[in-house]
Amino acid sequence: MSASSAAEVPRRQWWNGLFQGLQKMGRSLQLPIAVLPAAGILNRLGQPDVFGKDGLDWSAVAKVMAGAGGALLDADLGLPLLFCVGVAIGMAKKADGSTALAAVAGFLVYRGVLHAFPKPCPSGTKDIGGGCLTPTDTFAGYAYQNPGVFGGIVMGLLAAWFWQRYHRVKLVDWLGFFNGRRLVPIIMSFVAIVFAALCLWIWPPVGDALESFSDWLVGLGAWGAGIFGVANRALLVIGLHQFLNVPVWFQFGSYTKPDGATVHGDINMFLAGDPNAGLFLSGFFPIMMFALPAAALAITHCAKPQRRKEVGGLMLSVGLTSFVTGITEPLEYSFLFVAPALYVVHAVLTGVSMAVTWALGVHDGFSFSAGLIDYVINWGLATKPWLIIPIGLGFAVVYYAVFRFAITRWDIPTPGRESDEEIAAMQAENTKA
Repeated sequence: MSASSAAEVPRRQWWNGLFQGLQKMGRSLQLPIAVLPAAGILNRLGQPDVFGKDGLDWSAVAKVMAGAGGALLDADLGLPLLFCVGVAIGMAKKADGSTALAAVAGFLVYRGVLHAFPKPCPSGTKDIGGGCLTPTDTFAGYAYQNPGVFGGIVMGLLAAWFWQRYHRVKLVDWLGFFNGRRLVPIIMSFVAIVFAALCLWIWPPVGDALESFSDWLVGLGAWGAGIFGVANRALLVIGLHQFLNVPVWFQFGSYTKPDGATVHGDINMFLAGDPNAGLFLSGFFPIMMFALPAAALAITHCAKPQRRKEVGGLMLSVGLTSFVTGITEPLEYSFLFVAPALYVVHAVLTGVSMAVTWALGVHDGFSFSAGLIDYVINWGLATKPWLIIPIGLGFAVVYYAVFRFAITRWDIPTPGRESDEEIAAMQAENTKA
């Protein structure tokens, strides 16, 4: 082995380790995201047109639902804490309840330090202790530095690292009560103080930079939505799409609700009633509800006659999953590895859908994914949601035509088109199993 080849080995191992770590991080982000459907449903039930005064007029029930959903979507406490705990559990090897406890302890200390140093009252207002008084005698609570989900993710990573390193440590006998798992929350309390102090110093310029980037991306309009759509599907292949989704959906942008509270991120802004939200959400509905099920139909029709019934059952299952829930991975992986070029076309068409939907003035969103459930629940919050149906049907025709042409023209071995040798091998494996 040459010297250059020997030098390449540790570098390659380092990159492989980094990539695997990023994939693990991406998977850990899915844990807190899985809670959001509950938050979205509760928040929606608390809206005025459902249980509120413009709907069933059950004001007490509406307050309960809105409060419950708002607790999970709270950009200052609920969402960052969910991501903190989710990342800590997902990143630590053999994590248990003490990992989550360490993450919660650290996060609460971190948040407490941030809240000990409120931002100065805006010019023209008076600091009266506990908040700011405007010239019109309106009271507004203090604003604080809020790294949001970014802060929660970093605290989760720190909790995972310190738990991994110290959860088996044994102290001297007279401190034995604090051995191992009981020690980590204490360590995290002090780590959180240091991290919060750093945030007080570095977050203002970082937050301003992120806000500027968000404004630039939103300013691109349909182009920005299209770029996001292509990047989202491209990163899904390597399991890193959550690194793009989390900041865009939960951190970028801001909207001040009628009660004065500020929310961040496209999902939170949409669920809070921002009429301008949905730039990075709306265009997924035509693809997940219509286009991908049409691709599943094309795959079924292209299967060999003797396997069409079997493949049809499989494609019906994954197609319905995509349509109803917006979970697309089972369907996308059915053609990703056998036809990467077809997946590239799918990614580009997703970007086109994002751009077209936004350009036509559709503002829609979801708490989990762009399936029928979120489409129906959030109908009252959306702008021109009915347009998603004709747009989706148009993309369904395009997807069916593209998939059927590509599969038959280049003899792509999608499910049901395997060679006789491959089928025999699969049957032999099933027999052994």
